[in-house]
Amino acid sequence: MEISVGHTPDSDDAFMFYGMLSGKIRSNDFTIKHVIGDIEELNQKAVNPELDVTAVSVHACAYLPEYTILRSGGSFGIGYGPIVTSNKDMSIDELKNSLIAIPGKMTSAFLLLQLMIGKFNYLPMNFSDIPAAVKSGKVDAGLVIHETQISYMQEGNIKILDIGEWWDKTTNGLPVPLGINVMKTSFGEASIKKFDRFLQDSIEYGLEHTTDAIDYAMQYGRNKPRDLIEKFVKMYVNNVTVNMGTEGEDSIKKVFEMAKQKNLTPEFDLKIV
Repeated sequence: MEISVGHTPDSDDAFMFYGMLSGKIRSNDFTIKHVIGDIEELNQKAVNPELDVTAVSVHACAYLPEYTILRSGGSFGIGYGPIVTSNKDMSIDELKNSLIAIPGKMTSAFLLLQLMIGKFNYLPMNFSDIPAAVKSGKVDAGLVIHETQISYMQEGNIKILDIGEWWDKTTNGLPVPLGINVMKTSFGEASIKKFDRFLQDSIEYGLEHTTDAIDYAMQYGRNKPRDLIEKFVKMYVNNVTVNMGTEGEDSIKKVFEMAKQKNLTPEFDLKIV
């Protein structure tokens, strides 16, 4: 059957899907209609819902009753995650009273920062525009995701808050739940598990053919140097990506448990294949 599959224009997602989309890994059950979209765009598409399978923020799952979470393809930080940058040093109290650029209201980074510091003033914008907005002073600080987590110094900004470190200490080492892949529940458990295996095979192929997979991922490198892209991919394509296991599942449950305590997400049924 033909299914629509969405992923972000980011090197780690491209790396995961390299085997599948290059035809190196094939399925007797699925043919893929490939869709690219920024993570917040994909979050919004999933609310409708438009795509059969899509990458989404973990946070978005609170608003996606039509989907089931796959066990493979997740982006989990291992002691690291989104950061907050500024062009000047700031305390947390100062940050709470500042204007912070965020990469979208449904992103996991936004939910995690709310859990960490409480309410704050924010301005949503495309994640790739945040570093320049911070440097120019358009905003006081920026919530940074993707490869800018490790390139902020080259962009003229400084790190003032590390959400990954906070999460690691708060949860006694659970991986930071950021992005996952979901599939429409209407496909049924058997088909969902087949696609989950297909995606896992694609990720494992990329890990076994790293040079080729990085070459493919560089088309989504946003003109960053190869060594930085490779470092970023290796951060976010890890053992929990291949299969989230109990650690990944526990981290997803933990973030929503914390969010519900602060009334940041509605009550919903979490479905993981």
